[in-house]
Amino acid sequence: MPSKRLLAAVLTVVAVAAGTSAATAAPVVTTTNAISSSFADTFADPSIIQGRDGYWYAYATSDPLVANGPFGLMHMARTKDFSSWEYLGTVFNDQTKPAWAAPGSFFWAPDIRYFDGHYVMYFTVTDTAANPGGDPAIGVATAPTPAGPWTATGGPVVAPKPDGNGGYFGTIDPAMLTAADGKRYLYYGGFYGGISVTELSADGMHAVGEPTQVTIGDRYEGSYVVYRDGWYYFMGSSMNCCAGPTTGYSVFAGRSRSPRGPFLDADGAALTDSRVGGTTVITQNGNKWIGPGHHAFITDAAGQDHIVYHAIDRGTPWLTNPFGINRRPMLIDKIDWINGWPRTRAGAGPSEGPVPAPTTGSSLGVDSTDPAAGLQGATKQPGDSLGGPTATINGAARTRAAAPAGSLRVEADVRLGTSFTTVLGNQVVATVANNRVTLTVGRRTASANLPADFDRTQWNKLAVQVSGSSVTARLNDAGLGDVYAEAQLTVPGLKLGSAPVRWVGAAEVDNLTVRPVARPVTRLADVPRTGDLLSGDDFNGPLGADWSWVRQDDKATVADGKLSWPLENADMTGSSNNAGLLFHTAPAGTSWIAETKLHLDTGQGDVRNYQQAGMIAYLNDSDFARLGSVAIWKTRQTEYGRELVARPSDGATSYGAAAIGRSAPTLWMRLAYHQNAAGEHVYQAGTSVDGKNWTWGASWVLPAAARIGLYAHGEFTGANPPPVATFDYLKFYEAK
Repeated sequence: MPSKRLLAAVLTVVAVAAGTSAATAAPVVTTTNAISSSFADTFADPSIIQGRDGYWYAYATSDPLVANGPFGLMHMARTKDFSSWEYLGTVFNDQTKPAWAAPGSFFWAPDIRYFDGHYVMYFTVTDTAANPGGDPAIGVATAPTPAGPWTATGGPVVAPKPDGNGGYFGTIDPAMLTAADGKRYLYYGGFYGGISVTELSADGMHAVGEPTQVTIGDRYEGSYVVYRDGWYYFMGSSMNCCAGPTTGYSVFAGRSRSPRGPFLDADGAALTDSRVGGTTVITQNGNKWIGPGHHAFITDAAGQDHIVYHAIDRGTPWLTNPFGINRRPMLIDKIDWINGWPRTRAGAGPSEGPVPAPTTGSSLGVDSTDPAAGLQGATKQPGDSLGGPTATINGAARTRAAAPAGSLRVEADVRLGTSFTTVLGNQVVATVANNRVTLTVGRRTASANLPADFDRTQWNKLAVQVSGSSVTARLNDAGLGDVYAEAQLTVPGLKLGSAPVRWVGAAEVDNLTVRPVARPVTRLADVPRTGDLLSGDDFNGPLGADWSWVRQDDKATVADGKLSWPLENADMTGSSNNAGLLFHTAPAGTSWIAETKLHLDTGQGDVRNYQQAGMIAYLNDSDFARLGSVAIWKTRQTEYGRELVARPSDGATSYGAAAIGRSAPTLWMRLAYHQNAAGEHVYQAGTSVDGKNWTWGASWVLPAAARIGLYAHGEFTGANPPPVATFDYLKFYEAK
């Protein structure tokens, strides 16, 4: 905590600002997805970091950038403002790639970080020389600049993990986190074997101790973890990343007080449960983008979080040559934190048209790449070849212009002296001293301890923010959701006044930005709501004229107000097309919501592939979307699948799916129908475990109005008698 003498000195620094109160507002920069389109057709599994030169650097997996292009050994690009990009080449070449990788190995899913004075990249090696044929492992490389040159270590950070049956678990998709306990952690893994977290050595080059599994298998990959407001938020991608026009990839979250979990979703369901949890971060919304996932997070100069991810344009899902490579460009959208959970555009999902770009650079006439130029009392330093000029503060300094009243965020890369204090509005005092981060506003004080081995001589990121009554000071590696220490205060009635931003103490400063805080969004985007009942059947009598069958199943019976349907040992995907389907006439009109209540007990924890039942929107056996409660290996999930003809030349079909909410033995389901501006037919799925609180998820677009009905089937053996799906009703409501 700062001394009274220091506080007095800080608050009595000359209070009159020189110059105007704020610089002229800069024009709003916009960006349009896909943001990688100027240099690449596909830029999958992106990660991103701001370098000390002020550029944002993005990295991607080893697909070809364009049709007929080479696969490359992971890709690099950079931008200053997110509206224009420069391609920088590949991370490795044949001479610099890890010597321990097998000759035919791919390199996937780079995760970029900065600590200990260098840039660190974790990545997947799909095949090692020790066991050629497919034994994935996690590698690591370091570089003095974000553009390289990259030097790989002599062996994996996480070695291949045998599955006990002659194969290997999916040791893929790394994501590093520096946590508030001072330790570094690496999250890795995928559908086969689940995702685990291991502690790393202090230099981040070696896994130490025993890993902890944080997700059940067959649900998540592509992990990313951020710290916010005392919680660690795990986020992972679910379902198939790469099914071309039927890709339903989506991102879900759980949170924990510990970086090792357990991670629970907003409903309290654990990501390790058989009936697996997950709160939706992003999913497809019916525009052209499908399969949004494998993401990273950034925070811009205005304190607005953004999700950087890949997705697929359903109109051009493949690279033309070689056929079968999914075209997965890089996208970006803002993240809104609503009721403690990250939601893309407040739940609206991927954007298609122009949207405001992340806020970069500084206001108040401060040049973020030459910070001394906009300050009074700071000394310009030549810096180094990476960062360019820096500013040294040794005593007292301030911005030449006054920051506007209200919200404010001050952020910089810093190399700290013994004590360094930032003052906002002559009211908010944030000090790093005595291995603590301390906030003081009037008589209110909060502090957080830095790790005992925190190295203040290295470059770190310091952010001080006032947004309404919330005040935060955070010190971390690189602003990527990591944390060394964060102090927070809530000061009811706080009104930050207009004043220069002031600093007292000693530090070298780079990438300095001063910006009003982005206005927070606190309300979820609108979701479908039911109005008047239009039609339907509650099964109080025989099926009437509104019902019709495709491949009638005589085992389905109506009695006691229920439709009881033993699961058929049949399916609808590929060339099988032998399952019965029961349809009800849908209402005329442009929008409605169909709802059913299903009871299907498929147990927990055992393998019952792929027992399922639910609702279907059906054009024909090769063009449909089905919403089902389904057993997938040891998990029980709610899947919204899509099949269509992917190659008209030979009639080959593609099937993929999105996950929605959590499954339960009794589950309510809805399909909401509307036509979009292009006249396409959009079906959005929603589920509920109590019939009152609904989780709305992915949308699929069909080329024509579909028949709506029920199904109950699954490819399974050993179930005698088979499980029985029981439907209480199928009803159609007006959509509000």
